[in-house]
Amino acid sequence: MTYGFLLESIWHPPLMLEDRVKAGLPMELELQALWFSGAFGRKFRTTDGRAVKVVQFGEWNRGAGPDFLHCAVELDGETLTGPVELDPDSDCWEVHGHAANEAFDGVILHVVFRPDGMRKFIRTSTNREVPQVVIDEVRLSDALNLPQRDVAIAHPGRCVHPLARMPEGAVGRLLDEAAIHRAQLKAQRFLRAADAHGRDEALYQATAETLGYRGNSLAMKLLSQRASLAVLREEEGSAEAVLLGTAGFLSLHLHEVAPEDTREYLRGLWDRWWKSRYRFEVVPNRRIPWRLSGQRPANHPHRRVGALAALHQNWGRYRKLALARPFEVKPLVDFLQAIDHEFWSYRHTLGAEATGRRVSLFGKSRALELVANHLAPLAMHDGGMTYRSYRAIRYSAANDSVKRCGIRLFGSQERAAPWTRRLAHHQALLQVYQDFCLEDFSDCEACPFPEQLQQWR
Repeated sequence: MTYGFLLESIWHPPLMLEDRVKAGLPMELELQALWFSGAFGRKFRTTDGRAVKVVQFGEWNRGAGPDFLHCAVELDGETLTGPVELDPDSDCWEVHGHAANEAFDGVILHVVFRPDGMRKFIRTSTNREVPQVVIDEVRLSDALNLPQRDVAIAHPGRCVHPLARMPEGAVGRLLDEAAIHRAQLKAQRFLRAADAHGRDEALYQATAETLGYRGNSLAMKLLSQRASLAVLREEEGSAEAVLLGTAGFLSLHLHEVAPEDTREYLRGLWDRWWKSRYRFEVVPNRRIPWRLSGQRPANHPHRRVGALAALHQNWGRYRKLALARPFEVKPLVDFLQAIDHEFWSYRHTLGAEATGRRVSLFGKSRALELVANHLAPLAMHDGGMTYRSYRAIRYSAANDSVKRCGIRLFGSQERAAPWTRRLAHHQALLQVYQDFCLEDFSDCEACPFPEQLQQWR
């Protein structure tokens, strides 16, 4: 049995309540953890009397947007799938701006913990009403008095037991096939972009997307399309200003309020951007949708755009390493980690004071993500890299997504550890999770993967 065959069957200490009340509700994060653990149960009534059953609690959203993604609930017998949002009370929906935020348009359930005696119309930006559940004091008290547990980022699935019974070699072959399958999909994605714009532009867009991290990958990709390599070549000597200006980060008076030692640099950016801005500025509703909150300082969008500008200054060397055949990982990673910029290697934003030490513009983890998501799949497609070489790349710094997959498939991060030490296996776990876990809204009950594993050889 092959991995492709598997895919054929799928569709794409305790405190009493009064003690907590004196100090207010628990922290929102604690409420989310209790909800995700099932501490409040699965069955509820909405504020307008409809029966709600949570079929699948989904997964934690560690970025901006609703609290939980890929959830499934039954509302009066009808199955709804999408995000779930938790708030301390009903007013938070408006106060936090969810009603006008398109990222919340798909929310299928709003869960709150303070009844206010009035039914509120919880609406999305399209004026759709969102069903609301209020967790009463009794349920909250019962949940708070349960034994304290660590916050889990995922629940083990039904596939834990068949995977535990499989020989190690069989699990390895399964993950190898899943990694190869994922690499083929990623290679095809790159080739479609290359067919539309050429390999240089496809590489530039893929690199920008990788620099964006989770929160700003789309924004960085949009930037690379609006300020393309071809455009930057036309704007000789102004590439950095064009990138930052097109991103919407430059303003006339920025240099006047910035640290004194950066004013000359910032004024120079504005002077160069002023000459070109008429070609790139857009109306407000077409501006690039940057996420500025929830980002580590080193990942601030200003800095990510600065990193792309620094890479553009070294494009010839970068392109040669990225598209080399045979493709070698170490020289590329070493090159990316060594990229320097007189401003961005020591600052997090355009208006920031200098840091006390150099901060890498393109760290090892980003470089390996670029390899896994774009460069290695393309090299294997071209015959410039073998899967054996790809599989040999060790990388144990598993992100939350990989950890979530490991818990779902193997039951715990500890049991998943042998399969989270290689870059290829990270990709394999993500592919299995995508093909099966994210396509199932029955909380594992109807997923075919556990039964199919019994036939795997």
